[in-house]
Amino acid sequence: MSTPKPDIVTPEEWAAARSELLVEEKAHTRAGDALAAKRRRMPMTPVDPGYRFEGPEGRVGLLDLFRGRRQLVVYRFFMDPGQEMGDYPERGCPGCSMYADQLGNTVHLQARDARFVAVSRGPQEVLHAYREKMGWRFPWYTLLDDFDAHHDVGEWHGTNVFLRDGDDVYRPYFVDARGDEKFGSVWSFLDHAPDGRQEEWEDSPDGWPQTPAYSWWGYADQYEDIA
Repeated sequence: MSTPKPDIVTPEEWAAARSELLVEEKAHTRAGDALAAKRRRMPMTPVDPGYRFEGPEGRVGLLDLFRGRRQLVVYRFFMDPGQEMGDYPERGCPGCSMYADQLGNTVHLQARDARFVAVSRGPQEVLHAYREKMGWRFPWYTLLDDFDAHHDVGEWHGTNVFLRDGDDVYRPYFVDARGDEKFGSVWSFLDHAPDGRQEEWEDSPDGWPQTPAYSWWGYADQYEDIA
């Protein structure tokens, strides 16, 4: 018995169908651009910068996670003592692990004044061992207080985005559930960050940082190693 499949057509018929679909795909892309423009105009709420984390460099505060950058993306990864998901301490949550597996090289975010980190409740030695086993490079910190509960990721995964203005920190965006599925590429993170891709074609508020398209791309080995 043959497996189900779409219709078999001539190359000319396929090209016509492709052109028809392309119209809808372009409309989908433009709708995504318009939605990202709305994200850049989201109001923000102040965040206490006093939250504490443990990292390879020791105990640090929320401001330290930015490493001097303006934007910070924080993913809540469930690798916690006593968790029901996964096989702690050998493995973390399978869904969070798949999220991490699909991440691109997050060092490219540096070119747009942003940084990505993950946070969990497991101690550093457990997180480091699992990261090495899985071949991941992203920075991974241990939660030391109620940062997760205060930002909607105490009992569920999610991605928070923060903006820094000097020593002041704000929360402009958060998404969880299926909303996390879209993340992985540098573009996906920038489209959910307050400054966006920062290219001149984007619909951004007046005064937002912008440069010509294609002008800011670089090689991964040109950036500081932030992992």
